Amino acid sequence: MQQQEVIDFYNTMRDRRITLWIDGGWGVDALLERQTRPHKDLDVAIQQKDVAKLRQILETEHYRDVKLEDARPHNFVLADNSGREIDVHVIVLDGTGNGIYGLAENGEMYPAASLVGVGAIGGCPVRCISPEWMVRFHSGYELKEKDYQDVSALCERFGIDLPKEYLKWVR
Repeated sequence: MQQQEVIDFYNTMRDRRITLWIDGGWGVDALLERQTRPHKDLDVAIQQKDVAKLRQILETEHYRDVKLEDARPHNFVLADNSGREIDVHVIVLDGTGNGIYGLAENGEMYPAASLVGVGAIGGCPVRCISPEWMVRFHSGYELKEKDYQDVSALCERFGIDLPKEYLKWVR
């Protein structure tokens, strides 16, 4: 996904009164207020109540579901014929502002404190995952060099301690 495509998508959703949060690599770049690397896709968190509207809008832009073995109703990928992909993370806000991700009994969520991030992509203000939680969310899976680059840049910019699992890249 190119920067202008992300901005256009975000503004379209905002104009249609769909609240979403930029997550993943573009979320990191939004917090840093600069693009640090190319991005294959755009990760977003969106409320369940807006999923049908999101799908309807993207269908008019020729986006379709990508058939993935691990696709779930609360996490799926939509792509168009040009190869642009949007990785959708569906949440339901509870009474305290936590974004419940998937079945409530699984305990997965975007804590309320994670949904207060503000950044910019190409000068366009966007909602995104907060810096502290973006760092926390970049763990628990097989880490790559790009994860280290993302997390170390966030830690440096926002005064966050680098998580221990990233120390193997420190020179």
